[in-house]
Amino acid sequence: MKLPFTLSSLLFLLTTLIMLPTTPAFGIDLALITPARLAQETSWIILDCRPEKLYHQSHLPGALSFSWEKLTATDTDGVKYRILPPEELSARLGRLGISETSPIVFYGDADTSWGGEGWGAWVAAWLGHQGPVRILAGGILAWEQAGLLVEKENPKETLAATYRVNVQPERDISVKQLREHGDQYTIIDTRTTLEWIRGHLPNAIHISWDKFHQGPERIPLSKEQLQKLLADHAVNLDKPVVYYCTGGIRSGYAWMVQELSGLGTARNFEGGTEAWDKSRTQN
Repeated sequence: MKLPFTLSSLLFLLTTLIMLPTTPAFGIDLALITPARLAQETSWIILDCRPEKLYHQSHLPGALSFSWEKLTATDTDGVKYRILPPEELSARLGRLGISETSPIVFYGDADTSWGGEGWGAWVAAWLGHQGPVRILAGGILAWEQAGLLVEKENPKETLAATYRVNVQPERDISVKQLREHGDQYTIIDTRTTLEWIRGHLPNAIHISWDKFHQGPERIPLSKEQLQKLLADHAVNLDKPVVYYCTGGIRSGYAWMVQELSGLGTARNFEGGTEAWDKSRTQN
């Protein structure tokens, strides 16, 4: 009987499998990194997602400022906190010496940064970043508690790079999509209880964004902890999850935690209630 594979064809198949990209199926190489490991590895471009005022007081050695406050603006419809256009983000990243294949680490403190490190990871995914993306577990708090040094000096200038954008529209969702197809998604409001009581999107579930991290260092929930949190709120993971807040920052953090866990498909409604409310007044 003739065998279906010759030895040479089997070797070819194995070689092909080994050479396949290792990027996860959800399209971005996203994971946590510990302070100890980050301190040992020098290849990473480190991005500080806290307010610029705190960045200038102290930051990780060589870190660059990546504050959402400087990367969002009011759009032409009067909606606040909208992310800058992809071409403008591309230019800014290039000036920081970042290309679409650069290895980057985001960090914050999940407090004054309002989860900006998670929003940064979402931005990278939305822009189609191809290089590895890491979140510093515990942020600057864990870094300092590990006895690692911070600095106040601005980092040395780096050579400009070219950042080629390949926007992934499925990472975001529009008001129109939510209005017309909202029943196809599980919608989670990550704002505070007071914000929720004042009004929320139809059929939304309320889970405040600060429930997505743990401990004094505010480390993202593990897969098992996130599963329990979502189950406790009767979240249906058979549908894609849409996270939202006021302008996509806190919801970006929640999106990051689910993306890290690998628990189903998630989107960040970057426009948030600002875009939702504005669309109601315009209709």
